[in-house]
Amino acid sequence: MSEQNIINKAYSTEIDELSDLKNYVGKEVGLSEWTTITQDQINTFARITDDNQWIHINPELCEKHSPYKKPVAHGFLVLSLAPKFCYETLKLNNVSMAINYGCDKVRFMNATRVNSPIRARISVISCEDIKGGIKYKLKIIYELKDQEKPACVAEFISIAYK
Repeated sequence: MSEQNIINKAYSTEIDELSDLKNYVGKEVGLSEWTTITQDQINTFARITDDNQWIHINPELCEKHSPYKKPVAHGFLVLSLAPKFCYETLKLNNVSMAINYGCDKVRFMNATRVNSPIRARISVISCEDIKGGIKYKLKIIYELKDQEKPACVAEFISIAYK
């Protein structure tokens, strides 16, 4: 997408027929609203996943030892926010069941500090027919407010059945 054509207002794409998703390969389908990641969200995620690394949950140690001086939200960012952002920006109608397969090719490019406003830009990378449905991959670019480099770029894999 050229610089002058980048959409900066939140939007989503609604697709009535699952097979029409193929028409969106290589295209952006949505931009989420800005959201702020809180320490409470990260702590809850850490408790549930048993990912209690100090860089995520201990503000005092981060202030002393982290180059970012605040906790960062990498696991929470990809595992919790990816499905949320994808669901908000791409509405697939006539689906009886959908399965999230997880992420592929996750690259953290910028630290996501606690209380950072973040949003996701979603595009369709690939789409293939499977028995009874479709398997697709979405590209998620996590943008940080007032930062040129994104927080993360990831590929999110899902299957949807008619």
